[in-house]
Amino acid sequence: MFNIEEELKKLPNKPGVYIMKNKNDEIIYVGKAISLKKRVRQYFRKNNKTKRIENMVSLIDHFEYIVVDNEAEALILECNLIKKNRPKFNVLLKDDKTYPYIKIDVKSDYPTIIYTRRITNDGSKYFGPYANPGSAKEMIDFIKQKYKIRQCRHLKPRTRPCLNYHIKRCLAPCMGYVSKEEYRKQIDEIIDLLDGKTDKILHELQNQMEIASKNLEFEKAAELRDRKQSIERVSEKQKVSNITENNIDVIGLYKSELDVCIEIFFVRGSKMIGREHYFFPELRDMENGEILSGFIKQYYLDNPNIPNKIMLREELEDKNLIEEWLSHLLGKKVELKSPKKGEKLRFVEMAENNAKVTLENKEKDKSEILLELKNVLKLDKLPRKIETYDISNISGTNMVAGMCVMQDGNIKKNLSRRFKIKTVFGQDDPRCMEEVITRRLKHSIDNPKGGFGTLPDVIFADGGITQIRATKKAIAKYNLNIPVFGMVKNDKHQTRALMDENRNELNISENLKNLITRFQDTVHDTAITYHRKVREQTITKSELDDIPGIGEVKKKALLKHFGSVAKIKNASREELLKVNGINDKIINQMWNFWNNK
Repeated sequence: MFNIEEELKKLPNKPGVYIMKNKNDEIIYVGKAISLKKRVRQYFRKNNKTKRIENMVSLIDHFEYIVVDNEAEALILECNLIKKNRPKFNVLLKDDKTYPYIKIDVKSDYPTIIYTRRITNDGSKYFGPYANPGSAKEMIDFIKQKYKIRQCRHLKPRTRPCLNYHIKRCLAPCMGYVSKEEYRKQIDEIIDLLDGKTDKILHELQNQMEIASKNLEFEKAAELRDRKQSIERVSEKQKVSNITENNIDVIGLYKSELDVCIEIFFVRGSKMIGREHYFFPELRDMENGEILSGFIKQYYLDNPNIPNKIMLREELEDKNLIEEWLSHLLGKKVELKSPKKGEKLRFVEMAENNAKVTLENKEKDKSEILLELKNVLKLDKLPRKIETYDISNISGTNMVAGMCVMQDGNIKKNLSRRFKIKTVFGQDDPRCMEEVITRRLKHSIDNPKGGFGTLPDVIFADGGITQIRATKKAIAKYNLNIPVFGMVKNDKHQTRALMDENRNELNISENLKNLITRFQDTVHDTAITYHRKVREQTITKSELDDIPGIGEVKKKALLKHFGSVAKIKNASREELLKVNGINDKIINQMWNFWNNK
């Protein structure tokens, strides 16, 4: 058995990474330390810990550590372990948005421009991310209109050029009509454009235009003029006033009582080329510097667009270490700057103000929904935590239930829970619901800091009056006063209204209907998925696990080969012998087992 106090005494006074695990051997936190001995011991000593750290420590069952040579190695290992294991108490980029990039396959002899949401380590250049997918597509369309680059995905020799050549949209490298060097000039100019270096492009285009005019190449001069004017228009759209930095990311952070928002501006060549934001509601009680440090390490770990400078409000404790790490990733110097005055400070403030507006808009939408629920349901307080449940079975067999949570108007899939029905036999969904609610409430009553957390403010029953009554019966066992409402569906299996215990249907707005429909679908998927898993386990266990000579490896091999137990039963000896590890002795044991059942 792991004795934490004894293991703390064994910690070395060396740099490394520590890995906190719960009783299920799941990694819940990864951290780095200059001294493992000093850092890890702090978690288990009485001091002013935040609520988040207290919750984490209460779940620690054992820990591991890896000793490294220096703090820089510890940081790299920490980042990689966080990325791989995604521990629940680390700063994680859990954003469900996948931002688009513009990709140029620069290693190709004749590169092309590609819209992508997937970054791979293939030697290509990536530009972005673009918070607005339309902006990325608009830029690609602009490039394809103004530059004669190939637009086919795969370059193959042709017997004749395609239509793009004839309408002057491609130089037909497939036909050998353009040299690699001449084609590459276009690509270099496109790269400068995407990097925001438009002044250099405009100067070059002006020179080319004047030369074409002197040589009486008026058609070419007009083409260059049109391209120059188009680039000037694009440049004006991206311009940011008073910013002289060429290659920076600006990070702003804003906290509310419910959430944390981080906003990033991307500036290249004094031009704003994009922005994005992330939300971290679980980090509200962390220090700003700790949030930003964790965010930067996660955000730039696999990001191909590391800037020369990152500007932010806070002076980070591990600033020098992060600079060293980012410089190593980029191959040249990267600085973290915390400006105190002037245009740079104003730009950081602009990022912070945008983070505030973004967060306020999000919270406004959620607060309006919570306020509507409070009014419609005639509650005394905002229903910040709502739970719903769904029973799943087939003719009363393999009965399970799913539970889902809506916290502050957000459906929290990570708080979903699953139950096997223990006391009900046969088809009786209301009694199943009563059992599940009873067990769930007991969890919070016995252990408010446990995995189920606090009691819900409201429970939504997935069904009509019978499910409402079953839920209220469970609540009454503990003399609790938790309101219960049913979710009523229409013919299309969408929520049309909420129902109270007197069978009155409560009208709700379209936005609320959509949210509750998603809530209902989520709990339904949770229950169905778990039921399918239990059913499959039951089938394979009852049919194969009790047969002598068939272990886990042979069972998987048989199921993989035949697809089901029914097909295994109907297979001939010759067919069974084709499965790796199956011999005549095992076949006889299988047949004897089934014949004697």
